[in-house]
Amino acid sequence: MDRSDPYRAVVDFAHWTPSWVQSSFEIWTRYGLLLFGALFAAVWWRARGRGAARPVALAVLAPVATVLAYAASEFVKSTVDEERPCRAVTGAAASLVPCPGPGDWSFPSNHAVLAGAAAVALTMAVRRLAPLTVPLALLMAFSRVFVGVHYPHDVAFGLLLGGSVAALAVLALTGPAAAVITAARAGGIPAAVWLTGPGPARRGR
Repeated sequence: MDRSDPYRAVVDFAHWTPSWVQSSFEIWTRYGLLLFGALFAAVWWRARGRGAARPVALAVLAPVATVLAYAASEFVKSTVDEERPCRAVTGAAASLVPCPGPGDWSFPSNHAVLAGAAAVALTMAVRRLAPLTVPLALLMAFSRVFVGVHYPHDVAFGLLLGGSVAALAVLALTGPAAAVITAARAGGIPAAVWLTGPGPARRGR
């Protein structure tokens, strides 16, 4: 099967849906990543009040791991140089959002990478968030095909890349980050204590 066939099927379906559905996907694909940003902040605020260094380390590393995943995505994107389907696929329905300009390559989807990385990193910080973050990441990935700016394989690989890089980064850096947080708390620097939380000893005073 031609790789453009699944793309055509999704964008044709998108044009068949009611206008309010199309508008909802357009809003989500543009601004949905901001919700992950809000979750980063909420998880960090929750962790800094719990005392132990490890939860704070996991919360701080969530956005860091997501940025690392984005960097990996940009490296792959600049290496593959795949044209956007909204320009490359002939006979397909028009994209619902403006097609990115030439040189803004398609593979992988940065949105899917960021969403996949954020979902994994947030889940590693607070496991109970998985039923929220995983569907949100999948919805973000699907929206990029729905609005017509990515192939399905762009977003599938993006989710895999983002989730993998985030998981590896969090696993590798949690120990060192927790040690740094413990040292920062011990130093008593006000800015560091505010960022990391007071820690168990100071909370007990």
